[in-house]
Amino acid sequence: MSNNYENQNVLLVTGASSGIGHAVVKRGAEEGYSIAVHYNRHREEAEAVVHSLISSGCRAIALGADISEEEDVISMFEKIDKELGPISALVNNAGGIIDISSIADIRFESLKKTLMVNLAGPIICSREAIKRMSTKCGGKGGSIVNISSMAAVLGGLPNEVHYAASKGGVDSFTIGLAREVATEGIRVNAVRPGVIDTPIHVSHGGKEFLKNFSVNLPMKRPGLPSEVAESVIWLLSHYASYVTGSILNVSGGR
Repeated sequence: MSNNYENQNVLLVTGASSGIGHAVVKRGAEEGYSIAVHYNRHREEAEAVVHSLISSGCRAIALGADISEEEDVISMFEKIDKELGPISALVNNAGGIIDISSIADIRFESLKKTLMVNLAGPIICSREAIKRMSTKCGGKGGSIVNISSMAAVLGGLPNEVHYAASKGGVDSFTIGLAREVATEGIRVNAVRPGVIDTPIHVSHGGKEFLKNFSVNLPMKRPGLPSEVAESVIWLLSHYASYVTGSILNVSGGR
Protein backbone atom coordinates (compact mmCIF):
# COMPACT_ATOMS: atom_id res chain seq x y z
CA MET A 1 0.00 0.00 0.00
CA SER A 2 1.03 3.58 -0.52
CA ASN A 3 2.41 5.26 2.57
CA ASN A 4 -0.30 7.89 2.17
CA TYR A 5 -2.86 5.31 3.25
CA GLU A 6 -1.00 3.35 5.92
CA ASN A 7 -3.00 4.81 8.79
CA GLN A 8 -6.33 5.20 7.02
CA ASN A 9 -9.22 3.33 8.59
CA VAL A 10 -10.92 0.73 6.42
CA LEU A 11 -14.68 0.18 6.60
CA LEU A 12 -16.52 -2.84 5.18
CA VAL A 13 -20.29 -2.50 4.79
CA THR A 14 -22.16 -5.58 3.65
CA GLY A 15 -25.22 -5.11 1.46
CA ALA A 16 -24.07 -1.63 0.51
CA SER A 17 -25.42 -1.22 -3.02
CA SER A 18 -28.62 0.51 -1.85
CA GLY A 19 -30.72 1.51 1.14
CA ILE A 20 -29.15 1.72 4.59
CA GLY A 21 -25.86 0.20 3.45
CA HIS A 22 -25.44 2.81 0.73
CA ALA A 23 -26.19 5.60 3.21
CA VAL A 24 -23.58 4.21 5.62
CA VAL A 25 -20.80 4.09 3.02
CA LYS A 26 -21.55 7.66 1.96
CA ARG A 27 -21.20 8.86 5.54
CA GLY A 28 -18.17 6.65 6.09
CA ALA A 29 -16.44 8.25 3.14
CA GLU A 30 -17.18 11.69 4.58
CA GLU A 31 -15.48 10.56 7.81
CA GLY A 32 -12.33 9.59 5.93
CA TYR A 33 -12.67 5.81 5.75
CA SER A 34 -11.48 3.72 2.84
CA ILE A 35 -14.58 1.79 1.85
CA ALA A 36 -15.26 -1.82 0.85
CA VAL A 37 -18.72 -1.96 -0.74
CA HIS A 38 -20.13 -5.49 -0.56
CA TYR A 39 -22.91 -6.73 -2.80
CA ASN A 40 -24.42 -10.07 -3.69
CA ARG A 41 -26.60 -9.74 -6.79
CA HIS A 42 -26.58 -6.02 -7.57
CA ARG A 43 -23.18 -5.57 -9.15
CA GLU A 44 -24.00 -2.55 -11.32
CA GLU A 45 -25.50 -0.63 -8.42
CA ALA A 46 -22.48 -1.40 -6.21
CA GLU A 47 -20.04 -0.32 -8.90
CA ALA A 48 -21.99 2.92 -9.33
CA VAL A 49 -21.68 3.54 -5.57
CA VAL A 50 -17.93 2.91 -5.77
CA HIS A 51 -17.56 5.22 -8.76
CA SER A 52 -19.32 7.98 -6.82
CA LEU A 53 -17.09 7.45 -3.79
CA ILE A 54 -13.90 7.49 -5.87
CA SER A 55 -15.08 10.65 -7.62
CA SER A 56 -15.33 12.30 -4.21
CA GLY A 57 -11.72 11.38 -3.41
CA CYS A 58 -12.36 8.24 -1.40
CA ARG A 59 -10.56 4.93 -1.85
CA ALA A 60 -13.26 2.34 -2.52
CA ILE A 61 -13.73 -1.11 -4.01
CA ALA A 62 -16.75 -3.27 -4.82
CA LEU A 63 -16.77 -6.88 -3.68
CA GLY A 64 -19.27 -9.52 -4.72
CA ALA A 65 -19.89 -12.31 -2.23
CA ASP A 66 -22.64 -14.53 -0.86
CA ILE A 67 -22.19 -13.99 2.87
CA SER A 68 -24.04 -17.22 3.59
CA GLU A 69 -21.05 -19.06 2.06
CA GLU A 70 -17.94 -19.23 4.25
CA GLU A 71 -15.47 -19.39 1.37
CA ASP A 72 -16.99 -16.27 -0.20
CA VAL A 73 -16.56 -14.37 3.06
CA ILE A 74 -12.95 -15.50 3.51
CA SER A 75 -12.12 -14.50 -0.07
CA MET A 76 -13.79 -11.10 0.40
CA PHE A 77 -11.67 -10.29 3.46
CA GLU A 78 -8.49 -11.42 1.70
CA LYS A 79 -9.25 -9.05 -1.19
CA ILE A 80 -9.79 -6.19 1.26
CA ASP A 81 -6.44 -7.00 2.93
CA LYS A 82 -4.71 -6.83 -0.43
CA GLU A 83 -6.41 -3.76 -1.89
CA LEU A 84 -7.20 -1.56 1.12
CA GLY A 85 -5.50 -3.12 4.15
CA PRO A 86 -6.99 -4.84 7.22
CA ILE A 87 -10.38 -3.49 8.18
CA SER A 88 -10.90 -1.47 11.34
CA ALA A 89 -14.69 -1.14 11.06
CA LEU A 90 -17.39 -3.59 9.99
CA VAL A 91 -21.10 -2.96 9.46
CA ASN A 92 -23.08 -6.17 9.09
CA ASN A 93 -25.95 -4.77 7.09
CA ALA A 94 -26.67 -7.42 4.44
CA GLY A 95 -29.87 -9.35 5.01
CA GLY A 96 -33.29 -10.00 3.70
CA ILE A 97 -36.75 -11.40 4.31
CA ILE A 98 -36.12 -14.10 1.64
CA ASP A 99 -39.72 -15.36 1.68
CA ILE A 100 -43.13 -14.11 2.81
CA SER A 101 -44.72 -17.05 4.57
CA SER A 102 -46.48 -18.19 7.68
CA ILE A 103 -44.50 -20.61 9.83
CA ALA A 104 -47.10 -23.27 9.04
CA ASP A 105 -46.26 -22.99 5.33
CA ILE A 106 -42.60 -21.99 5.32
CA ARG A 107 -40.29 -24.01 3.12
CA PHE A 108 -37.17 -25.35 4.83
CA GLU A 109 -34.91 -23.90 2.14
CA SER A 110 -36.35 -20.43 2.71
CA LEU A 111 -35.89 -20.75 6.46
CA LYS A 112 -32.32 -21.98 6.08
CA LYS A 113 -31.42 -19.18 3.66
CA THR A 114 -32.95 -16.56 5.98
CA LEU A 115 -30.91 -17.78 8.96
CA MET A 116 -27.73 -18.17 6.91
CA VAL A 117 -27.88 -14.69 5.39
CA ASN A 118 -29.24 -12.76 8.37
CA LEU A 119 -27.42 -14.52 11.22
CA ALA A 120 -24.67 -16.89 10.10
CA GLY A 121 -23.37 -14.30 7.61
CA PRO A 122 -22.78 -11.59 10.22
CA ILE A 123 -21.20 -14.14 12.56
CA ILE A 124 -18.69 -15.33 9.94
CA CYS A 125 -17.96 -11.76 8.78
CA SER A 126 -17.34 -10.79 12.41
CA ARG A 127 -15.04 -13.78 12.85
CA GLU A 128 -12.87 -12.65 9.96
CA ALA A 129 -12.92 -9.04 11.20
CA ILE A 130 -11.86 -10.05 14.71
CA LYS A 131 -8.86 -11.94 13.32
CA ARG A 132 -7.68 -8.63 11.88
CA MET A 133 -8.83 -6.19 14.57
CA SER A 134 -8.12 -8.01 17.84
CA THR A 135 -5.14 -6.84 19.86
CA LYS A 136 -4.66 -10.50 20.80
CA CYS A 137 -4.03 -11.20 17.12
CA GLY A 138 -1.71 -8.22 16.65
CA GLY A 139 -4.44 -5.85 15.44
CA LYS A 140 -5.12 -2.28 16.48
CA GLY A 141 -8.70 -2.77 17.61
CA GLY A 142 -11.86 -1.76 15.83
CA SER A 143 -15.63 -1.54 15.88
CA ILE A 144 -18.46 -3.73 14.65
CA VAL A 145 -22.05 -2.56 14.18
CA ASN A 146 -24.76 -5.07 13.38
CA ILE A 147 -27.95 -3.96 11.68
CA SER A 148 -30.82 -5.64 13.51
CA SER A 149 -34.50 -4.69 13.25
CA MET A 150 -37.38 -3.68 15.50
CA ALA A 151 -38.90 -6.93 14.24
CA ALA A 152 -36.60 -8.64 16.74
CA VAL A 153 -38.61 -7.27 19.66
CA LEU A 154 -42.03 -6.88 17.99
CA GLY A 155 -42.16 -10.28 16.29
CA GLY A 156 -42.23 -8.98 12.74
CA LEU A 157 -44.93 -8.17 10.22
CA PRO A 158 -47.45 -10.86 9.22
CA ASN A 159 -45.72 -13.82 7.54
CA GLU A 160 -42.26 -12.59 8.55
CA VAL A 161 -41.81 -14.32 11.91
CA HIS A 162 -38.78 -16.23 10.60
CA TYR A 163 -37.14 -12.93 9.64
CA ALA A 164 -37.87 -11.48 13.08
CA ALA A 165 -36.36 -14.57 14.72
CA SER A 166 -33.16 -14.18 12.71
CA LYS A 167 -32.87 -10.57 13.86
CA GLY A 168 -33.47 -11.65 17.45
CA GLY A 169 -30.41 -13.82 16.98
CA VAL A 170 -28.47 -10.78 15.81
CA ASP A 171 -29.36 -8.99 19.04
CA SER A 172 -28.13 -11.89 21.18
CA PHE A 173 -25.00 -12.21 19.08
CA THR A 174 -24.25 -8.52 19.53
CA ILE A 175 -24.45 -8.66 23.32
CA GLY A 176 -22.47 -11.88 23.64
CA LEU A 177 -19.73 -10.94 21.18
CA ALA A 178 -19.30 -7.53 22.82
CA ARG A 179 -18.47 -9.25 26.10
CA GLU A 180 -16.22 -11.80 24.41
CA VAL A 181 -13.93 -9.24 22.74
CA ALA A 182 -14.24 -6.30 25.16
CA THR A 183 -10.59 -6.62 26.29
CA GLU A 184 -9.29 -7.02 22.73
CA GLY A 185 -9.83 -3.44 21.59
CA ILE A 186 -13.06 -4.25 19.77
CA ARG A 187 -16.48 -2.71 20.44
CA VAL A 188 -19.63 -4.43 19.19
CA ASN A 189 -23.01 -2.71 19.00
CA ALA A 190 -26.19 -2.87 16.97
CA VAL A 191 -28.81 -0.56 15.50
CA ARG A 192 -32.45 -1.60 15.32
CA PRO A 193 -34.13 0.30 12.49
CA GLY A 194 -37.88 0.54 12.47
CA VAL A 195 -39.81 1.24 9.27
CA ILE A 196 -37.26 2.83 6.95
CA ASP A 197 -37.91 4.02 3.41
CA THR A 198 -35.92 1.33 1.56
CA PRO A 199 -36.74 -1.24 -1.17
CA ILE A 200 -37.15 -4.05 1.42
CA HIS A 201 -40.83 -3.08 1.78
CA VAL A 202 -41.72 -3.64 -1.88
CA SER A 203 -43.28 -7.02 -1.01
CA HIS A 204 -45.75 -5.25 1.31
CA GLY A 205 -46.75 -2.48 -1.07
CA GLY A 206 -43.79 -0.12 -1.08
CA LYS A 207 -44.60 3.56 -0.61
CA GLU A 208 -48.25 2.90 0.15
CA PHE A 209 -47.30 0.52 2.95
CA LEU A 210 -44.85 3.05 4.39
CA LYS A 211 -47.52 5.73 4.39
CA ASN A 212 -50.20 3.55 5.99
CA PHE A 213 -47.95 1.94 8.58
CA SER A 214 -46.32 5.19 9.66
CA VAL A 215 -49.55 6.65 11.05
CA ASN A 216 -49.13 4.19 13.95
CA LEU A 217 -45.71 5.58 14.86
CA PRO A 218 -45.24 8.40 17.38
CA MET A 219 -43.35 10.43 14.75
CA LYS A 220 -45.96 9.63 12.06
CA ARG A 221 -43.43 9.03 9.30
CA PRO A 222 -40.98 6.39 8.06
CA GLY A 223 -37.30 6.88 8.75
CA LEU A 224 -34.67 7.67 6.15
CA PRO A 225 -31.60 5.53 5.44
CA SER A 226 -29.46 8.58 6.24
CA GLU A 227 -30.94 8.73 9.75
CA VAL A 228 -29.90 5.15 10.40
CA ALA A 229 -26.48 5.84 8.92
CA GLU A 230 -25.83 8.67 11.36
CA SER A 231 -26.40 6.31 14.28
CA VAL A 232 -24.12 3.69 12.77
CA ILE A 233 -21.30 6.17 12.15
CA TRP A 234 -21.56 7.44 15.73
CA LEU A 235 -21.27 3.91 17.11
CA LEU A 236 -18.21 3.31 14.93
CA SER A 237 -16.56 6.54 16.05
CA HIS A 238 -14.36 7.45 19.01
CA TYR A 239 -17.31 9.41 20.40
CA ALA A 240 -18.80 6.03 21.38
CA SER A 241 -15.54 4.74 22.86
CA TYR A 242 -17.21 3.50 26.07
CA VAL A 243 -20.23 1.99 24.32
CA THR A 244 -20.28 -1.75 23.65
CA GLY A 245 -22.98 -4.40 23.81
CA SER A 246 -25.63 -1.73 23.20
CA ILE A 247 -28.58 -1.89 20.82
CA LEU A 248 -29.88 1.47 19.64
CA ASN A 249 -33.47 1.75 18.40
CA VAL A 250 -33.84 4.04 15.38
CA SER A 251 -37.55 3.63 14.99
CA GLY A 252 -39.47 6.86 15.30
CA GLY A 253 -40.51 6.11 18.87
CA ARG A 254 -41.67 2.52 18.51
